[in-house]
Amino acid sequence: MPVVTIASPKGGAGKSTTAVILGTQLARYGANVTMLDCDPTRALTIWAEKGILPPRIEVVTDVAESDIIRTIKRLDQDGRVVIVDLEGVASRLVSRAISQADLVLTPMRATTLDATIGIRALALVAEEEESLDRSIPHAVVFTMTRAIRSKQHSGIEASLREAKVDIIEPSLMERAAFSALFEFGGDLSTMAPQGNMEAAVANADAFAQAVYRRLVGEEK
Repeated sequence: MPVVTIASPKGGAGKSTTAVILGTQLARYGANVTMLDCDPTRALTIWAEKGILPPRIEVVTDVAESDIIRTIKRLDQDGRVVIVDLEGVASRLVSRAISQADLVLTPMRATTLDATIGIRALALVAEEEESLDRSIPHAVVFTMTRAIRSKQHSGIEASLREAKVDIIEPSLMERAAFSALFEFGGDLSTMAPQGNMEAAVANADAFAQAVYRRLVGEEK
């Protein structure tokens, strides 16, 4: 089963939110999902400890650089979807996790700072591709976006597309329900209503389906 790494050197880009939304939605589709919390902030662990984990999900913490490849390979053989939430730096652990990925997602907010720093994650992917002599599928997902896109957002997206960078559509909107996941735990289907829940669920579902299509080779 596929390995998805969530990588960005920029703190606050939405890595853990992306991981939780993707993992919980895939589990709702019936997949068994293991999330590796490799970020020192332990956001995934905080989420997991807030309440009862949704069915078919487990969270593994304290995965060290020396263990990351072995852990991913063991879980991958178990037929699970493995989602790796990485630390917000360009480290050896990040590079090793990227080397095992079937898809690398780079979350970024639609700001010049996030885009400038986020591009470094794409450079790490390119370095691993050169080292391994194989292609590693990767894509950008914009996070915390608004319904009306700013000129800055449109400009950043146009520049990425010109550089042939894959961009996940839809982006993950700025939703009260998404941030509330880390307050209440669980998933969008079990959470008490937070803002426009119907829109949040639709956004999360469309995002997860877009990622799934890439994992099965239906979309590039």
